[in-house]
Amino acid sequence: MKDMILIIEDDKDIAAIEKDYMEINGYGAVIKEDGTEGMEAALTGHYSLILLDVMLPGMDGFEICRKIRDKIDTPILMVTARNTDIDKIRGLGLGADDYIEKPFSPAVLAAKVKSQLAQYRRLRGTKELRRISLGGLTIEPDTRRVFVGDQELSLPNKEFELLAFLMENPRIVFSRETLYTRIWGMDSLGTTDTIPVHINRLREAVEENPSKPRHLLTVWGVGYKFQP
Repeated sequence: MKDMILIIEDDKDIAAIEKDYMEINGYGAVIKEDGTEGMEAALTGHYSLILLDVMLPGMDGFEICRKIRDKIDTPILMVTARNTDIDKIRGLGLGADDYIEKPFSPAVLAAKVKSQLAQYRRLRGTKELRRISLGGLTIEPDTRRVFVGDQELSLPNKEFELLAFLMENPRIVFSRETLYTRIWGMDSLGTTDTIPVHINRLREAVEENPSKPRHLLTVWGVGYKFQP
């Protein structure tokens, strides 16, 4: 699963260069050309780092930086065309993690992004975020996130827990009774008939062809398994 970089930049040429170099270095990238839209994307999306221009329509980079930092701690790398210490000090004082001046070397930009991501994970203790990737599916049990390729899905709690349990134990066949006990608990009111209902919903969410599943398989007369 790729780290996603949010690029808030109104210059189309610069934004395209930034996006190209992020993708060359293995990151995904999304561009927002308006300051207000960029701030909303930063606060509602799941981004690993934000490349933030200073001079933007709608809302300038300093105000965006302040508002983002009030809510989340995603690393912010400010991109400025104004080579003055005052701007740099102001940006860092508002919570930016680093800055780069225009015109910049794309290689230096990529190096700064890599450095900031490594530092952020080191400080948060998430350098080795637990991920399970099998058959094009990725789950993060600790953050309860699910991805099909690079596309993030939203799953109800029990369906996430069911998928996570099966992916943590690939190729092992579990009966309805075992799955019900592990996910719903011994004292839960209900029946094991709920298991095939949730399996079918998971197939609709994660399988390319739910009627001919490749991963969430039924072993007739026995139970279910996850096949990578």
